[in-house]
Amino acid sequence: MSTLNEAQKQLAVNGGEKAVTAIEAPSQPKVGVDEFMELADTWGFSDEAKGRILDAIKDEPLGGGPHLTRYYNPRPSKVDAMEAEVREFLGTKYALALHSGTSALETAYVAGGVGPGTEAIVPAYTFFATAAAVVAAKAIPVIAEIDESLTIDPLDVAKKITPRTKAIVPVHMIGTVCDMDPIMKLAKENDCLVIEDTAQAAGSEYHGKRCGTIGDMGCFSISSYKYIGAGEAGLVVTDDERLFTRAQNHHDTGACWRPDRYAEERFDGELFCGTNYRLSELEGAVNVVQFQKAPARLARNRKVYKTFVSLLQPHKDILPQQVRDLDGQVGYRLQFFAADAAHAQTLAAALQAEGVGASVMVSGGARDWHIYKYWEHILKQKSSTPVGCPFTCPYYEAELPPYAEDMCPRTLDLLSRCVSMGLSEWYTEDDCKQLAAAVNKVLGAFHEPIEGAGWHDITP
Repeated sequence: MSTLNEAQKQLAVNGGEKAVTAIEAPSQPKVGVDEFMELADTWGFSDEAKGRILDAIKDEPLGGGPHLTRYYNPRPSKVDAMEAEVREFLGTKYALALHSGTSALETAYVAGGVGPGTEAIVPAYTFFATAAAVVAAKAIPVIAEIDESLTIDPLDVAKKITPRTKAIVPVHMIGTVCDMDPIMKLAKENDCLVIEDTAQAAGSEYHGKRCGTIGDMGCFSISSYKYIGAGEAGLVVTDDERLFTRAQNHHDTGACWRPDRYAEERFDGELFCGTNYRLSELEGAVNVVQFQKAPARLARNRKVYKTFVSLLQPHKDILPQQVRDLDGQVGYRLQFFAADAAHAQTLAAALQAEGVGASVMVSGGARDWHIYKYWEHILKQKSSTPVGCPFTCPYYEAELPPYAEDMCPRTLDLLSRCVSMGLSEWYTEDDCKQLAAAVNKVLGAFHEPIEGAGWHDITP
């Protein structure tokens, strides 16, 4: 046992010597070169390329290593940078990045007060998450028909508004914009919110305004499966400061987003029990680049779409998908309707034989969760517990909507006879000519051409 002198015995707080003067253990970053090399492997670089990368970075001093969470990051945040790109691209005042499009929807619903005793109207054709997030917010989804645009039908929405309607949720499907003017009018007349689901149409426009910024809030899925995005991410955008603040609270109930994290709430409703849907710096780093690339990608798609449809010959008994704003269309798919489901299958098969990647929107018995009839979670009122919330909620003072597989017959009819094909942003003019010639050839074999009209001149 070592012998201490009087100065060492005295507590340092009282002027004595410190007991700990130096730590010998070297500091190592928690996250360092090994993790970075896993990213290089994820990107698919060859072993030779990975070897060169490792040689270049193995001796790089990293200090404590990168901070991969958004808040309290000593470096400039990649998520902050992503949100700045989004605000510039969409022209919105506020943008909040989250970890998925589904979490964005739930966050927007909760921020807007969609909850017990209320309803949100969603289209019968959308990915299930649009409706599932309503249930997650403890509200009741009301399912409305689509029209020939393949987006929600404002006429059916008008029939399904009740005193309990808190939000209308138009979904801009497959790059096509909803008819927003009548939807906004209905919302104003009935004092409810419009929460746009723009998961499949980032960058689309309606009368010169970006979709997602027309309603009270807009939600986006920014993922590998979407037109813009990689990995998994989501966005909520709005021009309303109160809605934005409430969305922040729901996405990070730890309140790291607040100027003073632990302060009392600044307005009634700012603080409540939320969750943790924060986006990581890794996703932010990837998706800030995706939004930097977005304007050029959008321009390429629109050029391809307009070139392609300019070459198409309208034919009798063939109805093109109705496009509410041709200039605002993203343009990565083309759809048209045959007179019946059997003929749609015939046309799709003929197009496939010609080398066109065409299919019918509803084909066979595939359980496609983009179509309401397969949302058994809602149709059968399933819940995470036997209590059955929100379908048994005492605050919901009405009969539940008449959930059934045949409740939206027009939607099922339209999808059963809708022929769809993808369009690549990289198609050349010659590619467009070949594909259009194939479509004209197939349609011409079964239908009489309509002379003197353009493809989108044909309406119901």
